[in-house]
Amino acid sequence: MSESSFSARPFFTGLRCRECGRTYPKTAAHVCEFDFGPLEAAYDYDAIRPSLTREALASRPHNLWRYRELLPIDGAPQAGASTGFTPLVRADRLARRLGVKELYIKNDAVNHPTLSFKDRVVAVALTRARELGLDTVACASTGNLANSVAAQAAAAGLRCFVFIPADLERGKVLGSLVYGARVVSVRGPYDRVNRLCSEIAGKYGWGFVNVNLRAYYAEGSKTVGYEICEQLGWRAPRHTVVPVASGSLLTKIDKAYREFTQLGLIGDCAPAIYGAQAAGCGPVAEAAQHGRDFIKPVAKPQTIAKSLAIGTPADGHYALRAIRDSRGTAEAATDPEIVEGIRLLAETEGIFAETAGGVTVACARKLIASGVIPRDESIVLCITGNGLKTLEAVSDSLGETTEIAGNLREFEDTILRVPRELAASV
Repeated sequence: MSESSFSARPFFTGLRCRECGRTYPKTAAHVCEFDFGPLEAAYDYDAIRPSLTREALASRPHNLWRYRELLPIDGAPQAGASTGFTPLVRADRLARRLGVKELYIKNDAVNHPTLSFKDRVVAVALTRARELGLDTVACASTGNLANSVAAQAAAAGLRCFVFIPADLERGKVLGSLVYGARVVSVRGPYDRVNRLCSEIAGKYGWGFVNVNLRAYYAEGSKTVGYEICEQLGWRAPRHTVVPVASGSLLTKIDKAYREFTQLGLIGDCAPAIYGAQAAGCGPVAEAAQHGRDFIKPVAKPQTIAKSLAIGTPADGHYALRAIRDSRGTAEAATDPEIVEGIRLLAETEGIFAETAGGVTVACARKLIASGVIPRDESIVLCITGNGLKTLEAVSDSLGETTEIAGNLREFEDTILRVPRELAASV
């Protein structure tokens, strides 16, 4: 589709309150003025339907912008040309370990440019920031978002500030500093960081990707769901396990499945969606397991899965609703289970996930073992970040290297433990 034809057909029509349905123009706004409900992007699906077909998609580049009609921008993409369309891996070895028939890993641990799914949402947010004429972008982050905003802002020539909890993993801190961003560490949990960023956004008008640009930013997560369906041969999996921090990723994968169904790109298979959280910060899992329709905040998260340590998840209510409407549920994993999940995925499929990935694998394992997820139906596990960012989580559980001199005899004695007489005869 040419630039002129795209601009002539406004697929993205504006913002709409998720509670009352009131509509708003395409500004840097994120809450309804009447009921304070969150705003999200609205689309003209009748206009999209003839444009977004399987045949049209087959000719498009393998990045997130192949689904451009369903993303909230008006003109040409200005970030993310190499972002998205990450592998969907058929995980047969892990499937055998878990005792299931059909298992896949959606592997955003290799997403471009900073090895997490956050590269998707930032590409959309920064494109929209440029369209709105903003010259300063920022975020509140538990790590991956900070890395992505810093990297993509550098590439776009935008001034950048990232705000993080002071106890963040060192790898993620360095992964923001290297791009020249101003990194501000805030004493206290993520929720305190987020409150500060809301105040700064209100006073200075910067483009905070997950505050005043959140309605645009969040839509980038839908591309995970679109890709899963396309890579499975135009079908949704029967079960999808998604890590939950703010809850946005889970709600947007659910929205992606519903949009592709509405547009006739996949059949209606009623996919079930499951939330995966850490036991030390699992407000959505706790609500789901106790049958409540409200989220009880966690004041002091205590978990090695720092990227999921959001005690008051902004989209927790909507994630809980999506889980229940899809007839899924949520589970939580302890720190030892998270480490075991990281190792299990690495040892069976050669994929090194960060702690959030360990949460996904560990929770899926528990859901399968308990019979909640059947063993004979299709399952996708969403891996959202790379293990090189959270080395501290597994460093004490892997043992040490074995040091030897550079000669064959010590190799045989120490590593192979070949008896001397046998080694001499070989």
